[in-house]
Amino acid sequence: MGTDTARETPTGATALAERRREQRGWYFYDWACSVYSTSVLTVFLGPYLTSVAKAAADPDGFVHPLGIPIRAGSFFAYTVSLSVLLSVFVMPIAGAAADRTGRKKPLLALSAYIGAGATAGMFFLDGERYLLGGALLVIANASLAVSMVLYNSYLPQIAPPEERDAVSSRGWAFGYAAGALVLVANLVLYSSHDTFGVSESTAVRICLASAGVWWGAFTLVPLRRLRDRRSSSAPSGTAPGLRQLVATVKDMRRHPLTLSFLLAYLVYNDGVQTVISQASVYGSEELGLGQSTLIVAVLLVQVLAVAGALAMGRLARAYGAKRTILGSLVAWTVTIGAGYFLPAGAPVWFFLLAAGIGLVLGGTQALSRSLFSHLVPSGKEAEYFSAYETSDRGMSWVGPLVFGLAYQLTGSYRDAIVSLVAFFVIGFVLLARVPVQQAVRDAGNPVPTRI
Repeated sequence: MGTDTARETPTGATALAERRREQRGWYFYDWACSVYSTSVLTVFLGPYLTSVAKAAADPDGFVHPLGIPIRAGSFFAYTVSLSVLLSVFVMPIAGAAADRTGRKKPLLALSAYIGAGATAGMFFLDGERYLLGGALLVIANASLAVSMVLYNSYLPQIAPPEERDAVSSRGWAFGYAAGALVLVANLVLYSSHDTFGVSESTAVRICLASAGVWWGAFTLVPLRRLRDRRSSSAPSGTAPGLRQLVATVKDMRRHPLTLSFLLAYLVYNDGVQTVISQASVYGSEELGLGQSTLIVAVLLVQVLAVAGALAMGRLARAYGAKRTILGSLVAWTVTIGAGYFLPAGAPVWFFLLAAGIGLVLGGTQALSRSLFSHLVPSGKEAEYFSAYETSDRGMSWVGPLVFGLAYQLTGSYRDAIVSLVAFFVIGFVLLARVPVQQAVRDAGNPVPTRI
């Protein structure tokens, strides 16, 4: 008996050490790619690409890609939309291929380095090269989306059910910490570009390219530590583009509770993404705040999202992921409702709003990811996460539409921002109706003690 125990203990300890090693490697992909989302998409690329497009515009303010007249000021938004469409087409193919072959890591490497290379190439975005900027943005965005499908699909394989909330939360925390760290460095360069002997344009291009270098360099860590697994229940083939997505959703119909959770997530995440994208518009247009104030608010969100993700991960261990997410949706509702009453020209109150958003942002995203991982049948992780990522990136258009229509009908950004409360209320109701324990059992997975 004693001999058997001694023989088993090192094996268990070795397995635990290997799992921890993979988890730490997995965190580093969030650390690697989140810098792109923060520095490139949120802060620098939109205004800079718009200025490049305006430099190339005709006297009426139009550029003509492929002979199509487009207002220079709309070029960035249209390019982001094009990247979303490409992502929706490519993500299901990559997800199903990863499950079929069991070789997620080479696909993760390919998508990550295509995205990092495109981002680093933004250093050459100057003069009137708006088409180059648009092409690089489409490639980088689509590559990021594909890599996130593959990255997220590792979660059920590297963390047992009782660890997933904490592991997912740490991943998001790593990402927000990296975003804040690099953004501080970029802002030092941008605000003091004369001191460094470079022009403002060159400083922006260095900031853009540095995100690509960071993304590529730190992707080496997960590629060294993660390992591929072949599941006996993996799908036998893939279908082209949208057909694969439709096939995945049809397969989900055999797991209607998983589909119900995805619907709830689609609704409340649409609200989350709209707040992220429109908060700066609200701050500048309705509250009359300057660019420096808005950038400080972005940094505040990044820093507090780290603490929020970790804190909500601990709450999930005590109360379960579903209850914690529901609590965060109540907090979102209160925060956005309070935003309606913010006085104009008062940065302190806007910072408090940013703090409220930051504290719930990371946790809502992290726990939604970990909760969904319990609802995915074994062997279909990447395929199902392609549908999840499509909900995250490809379907978040209703919120901006509602925001825009509310402003168009009322002429008030206050009415527009408060209209987003509906997404959190409806999402709360839909999620509350999902019996998650039964959903986990229906997916064929073990039910955690708290979920």
